[in-house]
Amino acid sequence: MKRRDFIRLSAGFATAAAIATPPSIASAQSKAVFKASDVQPAGYPTVAATESLGKKLEAATNGRLSLQMYPSAQLGGEKETIEQTQIGAIQLLRVSAGALGPIVDDINVVNMPFLFKSIAHSEQMMDGPIGQQLLDRITASPSAGMVGLCWMNSGARSIYDTKKPIHTIEDLKGLKIRVIGNPIFIDMMNALGGNGVAMGYDQVFSALQTGVIDGAENNPPSYVFSNHYTAAKHYSLTEHLIIPEVLLFSKRAWNTLSPDDQNLIKKFAREAQFEERERWKEYEQEAMEKAKAAGCEIIEIADKTPFQNAVKPVWDKYGPKYQDMIKRIQAI
Repeated sequence: MKRRDFIRLSAGFATAAAIATPPSIASAQSKAVFKASDVQPAGYPTVAATESLGKKLEAATNGRLSLQMYPSAQLGGEKETIEQTQIGAIQLLRVSAGALGPIVDDINVVNMPFLFKSIAHSEQMMDGPIGQQLLDRITASPSAGMVGLCWMNSGARSIYDTKKPIHTIEDLKGLKIRVIGNPIFIDMMNALGGNGVAMGYDQVFSALQTGVIDGAENNPPSYVFSNHYTAAKHYSLTEHLIIPEVLLFSKRAWNTLSPDDQNLIKKFAREAQFEERERWKEYEQEAMEKAKAAGCEIIEIADKTPFQNAVKPVWDKYGPKYQDMIKRIQAI
């Protein structure tokens, strides 16, 4: 085990033990500072919206409950911070639904390639009864140990690489492309002709620089504001995935809160869902302009049909399990 991982894990267990020890943070007048984590940098829409939630919470409780934000993967990548949230070392966590799928299988329905027709379609899912039902399934999962608070936008994911522009599916053949560590995404990338490489988000930049991978796939803000665009100059708009983000609360910490405090957090989380969305639209446009100004080649895919047809084996393998929910989402 790396030294930093050992220190991080040791600190996590110490914090978890503190949370589990009376008096609880839910006691009437006790103060609590919730530790919040995000792999994205300061100013990123998900980070800013979570910080806004914290400010509202602090104002509403006269400083009794507040939030300390740790952006830029300071507390670890998504996998590590999920584990820390499960034991209570982190109280508030924003992760991709892609990273959550292996833990709460029901969430994998939104990880299917080309599921959503558009960003607007995914927003309707998030805002409506299906979105709430999926959040409730996170909360109800005995193995997750987390409460699903709200969804956040993350746009459409496309492929960027260091080797060549990808105009057609044939151009992707043989390229080592990083994906989130979820079997659906590995199978998806392999079906598209690339070699899917599961890797933590915090490792992608150095892997692009050193040639460990040829490329990755993500939304424009992640491509630009994590500096991936400086290493991978070709950004091909495959838009093969529209994966929402999820804001989570540690169930261990949640169960120590009063119902009033829980409802307050839920209220501000719902507001954060829409606040992040507005921030996202501006941030995405800014990212694309910055990539173009830096000389990155933005490739429009004239016909996505070959890409959609290629992932049929992924749908055949995983789709039947989520058939009813898929039909409900497609019918929105």
